[in-house]
Amino acid sequence: MPNTVELHGVTKAFGRTIAVDSLDLAVPEGSIYGFIGPNGSGKTTTLRLMLRIYQPDAGRGVVLGSDRGGVADDRLGYLPEERGLYKRMKARAVIEYFARLKGFYDCRPAIDQWLVRLDATSFADQRIAALSKGMAQKIQFITAVIARPRLVILDEPFSGLDPVNLDLLTAAVRHLRDQGATVIFSTHDMTIAERMCDTILMIFRGRKVLDGTLSAIQRRFPVGRIRLRLAEGETPPASLLGVASCTAVDRFYECSLAEGAAPQEVLAQLAAVRTIEHFEVVRPTLHDIFVDIARPPLAEAGAA
Repeated sequence: MPNTVELHGVTKAFGRTIAVDSLDLAVPEGSIYGFIGPNGSGKTTTLRLMLRIYQPDAGRGVVLGSDRGGVADDRLGYLPEERGLYKRMKARAVIEYFARLKGFYDCRPAIDQWLVRLDATSFADQRIAALSKGMAQKIQFITAVIARPRLVILDEPFSGLDPVNLDLLTAAVRHLRDQGATVIFSTHDMTIAERMCDTILMIFRGRKVLDGTLSAIQRRFPVGRIRLRLAEGETPPASLLGVASCTAVDRFYECSLAEGAAPQEVLAQLAAVRTIEHFEVVRPTLHDIFVDIARPPLAEAGAA
């Protein structure tokens, strides 16, 4: 599968601060690619390097097959973290204005389709200044995608949305992918990243620390828990080699493993003394992995 974006050894500094440090990545065409990382880790800088808002100090970036070009590329749609629409214009007129800027002149049928898709028809003829944050976010999303871009870059697109609008917007992102677009977005919500992304990249202190599918990332980290269900009336043995603790959760037991313990060895012990109805290895969640990487060391936290 060809790549829509490739960065090779890209570095970007602002004064003495290195925002992005020797970053390599490849975003497959027609995929949803998620950026995660703590605040100040370099996510937005990386997105702006892809957009060519910034130029790298070192390394090379290839976007849509080219390592040259300006910021305004009609094949690309961008939703910045800092929302900004013309507040005195009406929502529908703002969308049409951005569509025409991208050369999409016969855009009104597509505008109507997107307004319906995002349940935004009821306020389409209101001024931007009169819209709630969630309403305005829908309109700004439409302005980013209305011209049918091949590459869509979204910086924190789901921030502050209620559950209903969150579902609408996540469905819209999947629709873009299904129509052949490549979508890159940054998020602080690990649950969204797990649910939506074909590939996930984590940046920490300007450097790549994770890159791959969720399952591939999870396999890099030790299994810390198992979930099991025993025959009615049975409980886990009080002492089980390799198990630090067990907690009853509904009809299951959640058991934390001691460091270095192998789930298969725990299973063999249990099978010898109990009737097992369910045994599951619980992989670390993306939230667990994020916290494990980004949590400051005890000495550093204490100094703060």
